[in-house]
Amino acid sequence: GYFAYLVEDTQLPTKKALQTELGNITETSKIVYADNTEISKIQTDLMRTTISSDKISPLLKTAIISTEDEYFDKHQGYVPKAVLRALVSEATGIGSSGGSTLTQQLVKQQILTDETTFKRKANEIILSAQVEKYFSKDEIIATYLNVSPFGRNNKGQNIAGVQEAARGIFGVDAKDVTLPQAAYIAGLPQSPITYSPYTNTGALKEDLSAGLARKDFVLFSMYREGQITKEQYEEAKAYDLTKDFLPQQIAEQTDREFLYYTVMNEATRIIAQQLAEKDNADMSDSSISDAYYQKAQQTIQNKGYTIHSTIDKDVYAALQNGVENYGYMLDDGAGSQVETGNVLMDNRTGRIYGFVGGRNYSQNQNNHAFDTERQAGSSIKPVLVYGPAIDMGLIGSESRVSDYATTWQEGENAGEKIVNATNEGSNTFQTVRESLEWSNNIPAYHLYQDVLNSGGSKQYAYEHYLSKMNYPANDNWGVESAPLGTVDVTTLQQTNGFQALANGGVYEEGYIIDSITDNAGNVIYKHESNSVRIYSEATASIMNDMMRSVINAKITTPFKDAISSLNGNLGKADWVGKTGSTNEYRDSWLIVSTPSITISSWAGHDDNTGMDSKARIRSANYLANLINQAYQAKPDIFGTDEKFELSSDVMKKKVSGFTGQTPGKVTVNKKSIQTPGKTVESLWAKNGPKKSAFKFGVGGTDENYTDYWNTASAYARANQATKESDEKDD
Repeated sequence: GYFAYLVEDTQLPTKKALQTELGNITETSKIVYADNTEISKIQTDLMRTTISSDKISPLLKTAIISTEDEYFDKHQGYVPKAVLRALVSEATGIGSSGGSTLTQQLVKQQILTDETTFKRKANEIILSAQVEKYFSKDEIIATYLNVSPFGRNNKGQNIAGVQEAARGIFGVDAKDVTLPQAAYIAGLPQSPITYSPYTNTGALKEDLSAGLARKDFVLFSMYREGQITKEQYEEAKAYDLTKDFLPQQIAEQTDREFLYYTVMNEATRIIAQQLAEKDNADMSDSSISDAYYQKAQQTIQNKGYTIHSTIDKDVYAALQNGVENYGYMLDDGAGSQVETGNVLMDNRTGRIYGFVGGRNYSQNQNNHAFDTERQAGSSIKPVLVYGPAIDMGLIGSESRVSDYATTWQEGENAGEKIVNATNEGSNTFQTVRESLEWSNNIPAYHLYQDVLNSGGSKQYAYEHYLSKMNYPANDNWGVESAPLGTVDVTTLQQTNGFQALANGGVYEEGYIIDSITDNAGNVIYKHESNSVRIYSEATASIMNDMMRSVINAKITTPFKDAISSLNGNLGKADWVGKTGSTNEYRDSWLIVSTPSITISSWAGHDDNTGMDSKARIRSANYLANLINQAYQAKPDIFGTDEKFELSSDVMKKKVSGFTGQTPGKVTVNKKSIQTPGKTVESLWAKNGPKKSAFKFGVGGTDENYTDYWNTASAYARANQATKESDEKDD
């Protein structure tokens, strides 16, 4: 009656539930490269390798049974007399409280707490009976030998499971131990640290007598139970086991640098999300989110997972060599070391081949590739301004945009002049292509206002374009200065934005983990592509055509010359890209693509102090050398023989080279004149050019247009004078 009372609330677990609980062990996880070679084991306080029963020596099984549970093969999970003796001892405080079978010890370790109460003991008995009902004796002993702690190894690391014990103490596998070695290992679980031959540094203890005496006791128990002969017992006891102990070894100081922590952080995010979804938890609550992240971290550390990264081992090594050997090219000689972040991404999949988190992890742990957020400068213009404007059919490649002096209209800078890198305006209407080549701010300002006004919202460009590429939400996307790159972004985000353009307008989120498998090889996470159309194919191909001009014009970056001088094959590649810098050159950006890959470079000081105007030149030289290093490691990924092509739906329209609109008559100063100059081909994604008009461009005042048309009149007069002169000569 009393026993029934103690266990009346105990729910008997199913076989599957028991299997899960008994297998819930701390097992070392690891991170691997794309080719499955190991990057690092996951940092944990306990080393463990689980093995199947057939890989455990019968000597180990008989040794542990003879010592810990002589009736193991006969009982059904518990021994009634021993249990009664233990309960009396607990009640009276007299005698030994032993009496636990191996099955009970397993249940206690894996399912119950260490609390000693009548109720816990009763639950231990009933659960042990369930274990015996569902599992064979061999399954039970194998599980026990896999989960139990075995002290320390010769590196001073805490170990569990007989495989780590055999390897870490004697340098052999658990299936290959000798009788004395098996006896020593079997004696450890009773008091692992006391009986371990090693200190916490991996050095052999000066006094090994406790562990050796325990070994002799195990041998005697095996002899007493008839598992070994007297001769075997005496021979094993006399054997000098100390000569089998491995000498001290310094634990490998794994390079747990940018790669380890970047992959680990992403794996933690993935597992936390899975756990939360399983519980229907609200991850927007920071306290709930923190709890799931902590649980995910523990799960990864202890479950024997293998995290399969996308990182190409050779490419990653080449990038690290590159920053080590050529990072100095970024330094401006003023103040602290210039830092950098770089990401190399596959355009078609979003796979990250490799990255550079910084110049030297031991000196600076900030991950400038994935975590550091800095103003994007003009590098934001293709994705925020030009891409949307072309996609909306507002402009073609040869449309004209005002580069006349103008002022900010809103905010604290209202009334102040908008400045380009080198002037306050060139006092003309530039073509869209020219304005991108020169990276002028005034045309970008006018274009962005046109995008927002046409879209009908201050956040139109963000909501319809950037948000779909996981750029951060920020009210400042709606302010006038946004096209100058005033919003903070990461190097990864910028790389992914350019990836979308290089991939025909389709965004593939950058990813660094391909899959996660458990210790049985089951896939618990697999990256799945989620392609998102951001820009039309026509828009993307026009943008790439114009960004090719940016690289080839060499106005804002000498990258083309730098890469060509290093490597002829790379020099022939179809490079497109964009530069960017911020006030006082605090940030220097260069992002370039071929049809196959996109690679980025951010450079700057962590304390946000400025650099000099040559920062863009240094960035180009550094990135060219970095690319060359990666190319030497894996040339095939660069697609040097591929070309960006205009898509079939791009509209190629003949326009006036003077207005960017369809050639024709225009009324200027009450006179009808023919648009001057040659016709040129303008690339449009939709709508196409309008008929030429007095106000033909984007931005600009009436005075600006009058000034520009006066240029046209002078141009026409000069042409007329030339024509008359030619006629006289004839």
